[in-house]
Amino acid sequence: MQRTVFRSRWLPYLLVFPQMAVTVLFFFWPAFKSLQLSLYRVNPFGDSTRFIGLENFAKLLGDPEYYQSVVNSFLFAGSVTALAVVGSLVMAALATQKIRGLSAYRTLLLWPYGIAPAVAGIIFLFIFHPTYGVLPYFLSFITDYEFNWLLKGWVAMALVVTATAWTHLGYNIAFFIAGLLAIPGAVLEAADVDGAGPLRRFTKISFPLVSPITFYLVVLNMVFGFFESFGVIDAVTKGGPGDATMIMVYKAYKDGFIGLNAGSSGAQSVILMALVIGLTMLQFKYAEKKVTYR
Repeated sequence: MQRTVFRSRWLPYLLVFPQMAVTVLFFFWPAFKSLQLSLYRVNPFGDSTRFIGLENFAKLLGDPEYYQSVVNSFLFAGSVTALAVVGSLVMAALATQKIRGLSAYRTLLLWPYGIAPAVAGIIFLFIFHPTYGVLPYFLSFITDYEFNWLLKGWVAMALVVTATAWTHLGYNIAFFIAGLLAIPGAVLEAADVDGAGPLRRFTKISFPLVSPITFYLVVLNMVFGFFESFGVIDAVTKGGPGDATMIMVYKAYKDGFIGLNAGSSGAQSVILMALVIGLTMLQFKYAEKKVTYR
C-alpha cells in the first residue's frame, strides 16, 4: 500500500481544518449550548438565567404532550424511511432497465433532491390545501368527498410523510442506481438462462447485492426523518391539526422560539440527540448483521 507523503508538515492539518471547523461550529457548539441551556431556567427576555439542574428534564418526562410528540416522531420517521427507501428502490430498478427515454427518466427522478424541504412543503400545500389546492378543487367536480386534512390528523400526517419522503427520493435513487449498475451483467444473464424471471432476479440477486446501500439509506433517512423534517412541518401543518403532526424537532422549536422557554427547548434537543444516537447504534449493532457485503 502506497503511503502519501506531504512536503509540508502543516498541509494535512490545513486540508482537514475546514471540515473540522464546520463540525465544531455547526455540530459540537450547538450541542454544547443545548446541553447548557437544559440545565438553566432562562428569562424570556434572555437577560437572566438560574441553574435548576435536571428540572427541565423532569417536567418533560411528566408532560403527556411531550410523550405524544415522541410517538409522532417515531411514526413519522419510520413511515418516511419506509416510503422513501422502498419507493426509490423500485424507481431505481426501473431506471436500470432498457427503456426509451431512459436518460430523461433518470434526470426527472433526481430532481426532488434539489428542492429544499420548505419549498417541497409549499408545493404540496398548494396541491392539497382544502381551500385553494388543485387536487381538492378537481375532486369537487368528480365526487362529493371533501378532502380536508385540516380536520383529520391521520390525513395530515400522511401528507407530511409523503412530502418529506418525496424530498428524499432523488438522493436515494442516485445511490441505488449506482449500486444496481455495479452488479455484473454476467450474473443476471446466467440467472436469466436458468429460467429466473425479472422479479426473481431482483429479489434473489439484485436486492441482496445492494443491501449495504439499503442499510446506509435506512439509517440516513431515519436520522433525516427526526432532524431534517422541520421545513415541511412548518410550511404545511405547523404541528396541527390538534398536535397530530407535532414531532420532537418542531416542539423544541415551538417551545423555544414561540413559547420563549429556552431551557425546555434545550432539554428537548438533548433528548432528541441522545435518542437518535442510540437508535443509530442499535441499527448498526443488530440490523447490520443481515447486510451482505461483497
